[in-house]
Amino acid sequence: MRKYLSRRDFIKLAGLGMGAMAFTRLSPSDVDYRWEIFSQPKRLPQFPGSAIIGRVCEPDVDIRNRPTNDPNLNSSIGKLNADTLVEWNREVIGNVIGGLPNQRYIETPQGYVYASVVQPTKNLPNTPVTELPNGQGFWAEVTVPYIDLAHEGTVASPWLQDHITYNFPPRLYYGQVVWIDQVRTNNGFPEYRWNEDAGGRGYGYGGSYGEYFWADGAGLKIITEADVATISPEVDPNEKTISIDLDYQTLSCFEGGREVFFCRISSGKKYDPVTGLVTDAYATPAGSLLTYWKIISKNMTAGNEGSGYSTPAVPWCTFIASGGVAIHGAFWHNAFGERRSHGCVNVLPDDAKWIFRWTMPFVSLAAGEERRELPDHGTVVTSTETKF
Repeated sequence: MRKYLSRRDFIKLAGLGMGAMAFTRLSPSDVDYRWEIFSQPKRLPQFPGSAIIGRVCEPDVDIRNRPTNDPNLNSSIGKLNADTLVEWNREVIGNVIGGLPNQRYIETPQGYVYASVVQPTKNLPNTPVTELPNGQGFWAEVTVPYIDLAHEGTVASPWLQDHITYNFPPRLYYGQVVWIDQVRTNNGFPEYRWNEDAGGRGYGYGGSYGEYFWADGAGLKIITEADVATISPEVDPNEKTISIDLDYQTLSCFEGGREVFFCRISSGKKYDPVTGLVTDAYATPAGSLLTYWKIISKNMTAGNEGSGYSTPAVPWCTFIASGGVAIHGAFWHNAFGERRSHGCVNVLPDDAKWIFRWTMPFVSLAAGEERRELPDHGTVVTSTETKF
């Protein structure tokens, strides 16, 4: 789905780190001791008060006194660690050198941060329930910048193993979607249990580890039928089409000849991220495709110890080609407009949700309808790329 990386490199690039801790490997005794601080879920912290909150997705990110990385101008005034939160005042066009395609910077009260490594989030806390609705589990969406997690049971996933090894707190991030199977009250605060395998509901297909995590329920919004209801149900499904431009890294949705939605994307890389050589092995396919399978949330894991990725709760997955190529939400970067993935079409989580709701096959929360597969009957996707 995305590029193959070592586990350590994946953590760095995905921003699954702790802002206050250095990226140093710890001895087993240090890990065992320090991991205890993550054994109980934490309450949501006091997030910045801006309408949009930027979450730094990589370690050692420069904050600058002007929107440029030109070394001749010596603009760096400090460093930001992964998961640092900043007030997002506005996006500006800067001067980025070094072959990077995105020229965008985020203006904060402290300075400028390169936009590709800052996830736009919001702080929209919820009033949590104190028991399972109708005694049944539910899908829930993260609506705050991040939620600290407490693990229950056996450590199994590469994702969690890395967090323990490198002393990172496990977290859920804005836009992720998880299956909640239990609710409890802890010191007066409702907490939800995330069932990583979603109780066998198909969520973990192709990468389930059966782990459990507890989290502050205030950071999770219960998904209702309205959240998955079809957008423009009155439109003939055959009139709905998607156009993906791999040259300009854009996606447009059409109803007949009228464009009704547009967003920037990050499609597959044109080179091998391990060797650095040009290859089509990671490219998003061009041609006529179909949205043949959809799933609300999915664990995406592939590769091995030296070269792979492990990403839980990838939201709003709309599969368009064989080999696991999907349009899905990406919360680990903001580099939309440039090639970055391992073949999938990365979009903002909110954009992925819109596309998920608008396309065929249509999905509901009824048993057996959350994950839909409809070969040869999906929305037509035309993916184009200039060949020289």
